[in-house]
Amino acid sequence: MIRLGSNSPTRALILKNFKIDFIQNGGNFNEDTILTTNPKSFCYEATKGKFDELYKKYGIEEMPLLVSDSVVTSHGKLLRKAKDEADAKRMLELQSGSETSVITCMIYKSKKKECIDISITTYVFDKFDEKHMEEYIKSGECFGKAGAIMVEGFCKPYIKSVKGYESTAMGLCAEKLLQFIN
Repeated sequence: MIRLGSNSPTRALILKNFKIDFIQNGGNFNEDTILTTNPKSFCYEATKGKFDELYKKYGIEEMPLLVSDSVVTSHGKLLRKAKDEADAKRMLELQSGSETSVITCMIYKSKKKECIDISITTYVFDKFDEKHMEEYIKSGECFGKAGAIMVEGFCKPYIKSVKGYESTAMGLCAEKLLQFIN
């Protein structure tokens, strides 16, 4: 059993799908305190900030702690969670018909092991259909998602190629995590 230090239903689903027993306790780390615009650095600092907060609160005596965070980058720009519909549209238009990478950092710590991993999954997308994109934005599904994308949902029909794990793009590289918890 591990403690998932995240409020994300998608990360919880990944653990369920990989048959990893967990309890879920997210935190309140404020990502707006991070000043860097470098996508990898931002992702690491956000994960480390969340990990430090939850480690102080829960420790690892009862069970190992797992914290993860993701960002999206396209055309060298850091794409976080959309603030509103206009921001979501801007991010999606930037990614439409181009290469987009999802960077996910994970920190796992037990009494015997510690893992810090940064994984990247890169997609090449076809141009997004304008009407489909508007429907997706109006549905609200894009909110709470780094870069406003859902590779397992809206983006799926537009994927031309992919390099990396889908779990990384969804917010937690379960394939790498399994190596440390087994």
